[in-house]
Amino acid sequence: MAVARGKEKGCVEQSIRYIRDNFFAARTFDSLDDLNAQARAWCAGAAAQRRWPDDERLSVGQAFDAERPRLPALPAQGFPAAQRVSVAVGKTPYVRFDLNDYSVPHTHVRRHLSVLADEQWVRILDGALELAVHQRCWDRGQRIERAEHLQALVQHKARARTHRAQDQLVITVPGCAELLQRAAERNHNLGTVTAALLRLLQQYGQSALQTAVREALERDVPHPNAVRLALERERRHSGQPPAVAVSMPEHVRRRDAPVKAHALSSYDLPTPGADAAEPDTPAPTRGDRDG
Repeated sequence: MAVARGKEKGCVEQSIRYIRDNFFAARTFDSLDDLNAQARAWCAGAAAQRRWPDDERLSVGQAFDAERPRLPALPAQGFPAAQRVSVAVGKTPYVRFDLNDYSVPHTHVRRHLSVLADEQWVRILDGALELAVHQRCWDRGQRIERAEHLQALVQHKARARTHRAQDQLVITVPGCAELLQRAAERNHNLGTVTAALLRLLQQYGQSALQTAVREALERDVPHPNAVRLALERERRHSGQPPAVAVSMPEHVRRRDAPVKAHALSSYDLPTPGADAAEPDTPAPTRGDRDG
């Protein structure tokens, strides 16, 4: 077929119609490999035995065999026929390709990545760095994940929750910052220490916990058990009953979340030009003008 010759377009469309009507019509297959195997067998069989349009004395297979010696040899290296597209990763660690979601490391959210897809595999790259390789899914609306991506995300969220709890504790009881630092130097589990201190805060309150933390630091015992013993000893000396933990619903606990106070003097700043403005004088009435 000559290039840019509109009158020869029908030859291509007729070939496509022949494949659609004689190969795909009423054909069943189990997988893409099965379909490709059937297509190769059909090309070498029924499709090659049909009459060649330019010379009805020959079949398509015979005409191709006669033309084969004149064709250039194929390159030694196969041509990469992978489809390449650019994709945007949102807040969740998945890329959308061909109506399916493929997982990526959570460290690469909110970025633009590249997808190289062939018949079997979907490769996800950040520049030249390969982030993930998935087996291609030919279905729709599926989520294809790797276990290591999910495990890393779970661990990241657990660390984030620990940091949020530590921030809440330090804001409410500033002395806990030094206690946590000393506990880390002694290889204590900061998650366990933080959770224990938060329970003590809920039972005994901010002021009592601050005093007990200071006493534990003076004794050089940066551990929740030392803080708890100091709190219980103080309550016995003051004749108070033991503290009882109160289990509150989540929406109630959120109301009592500690808030870091800030100076309110910023609201008292004078408005520019306010001092120079004179008080408003009421407009004279008609009776005043007449008088």
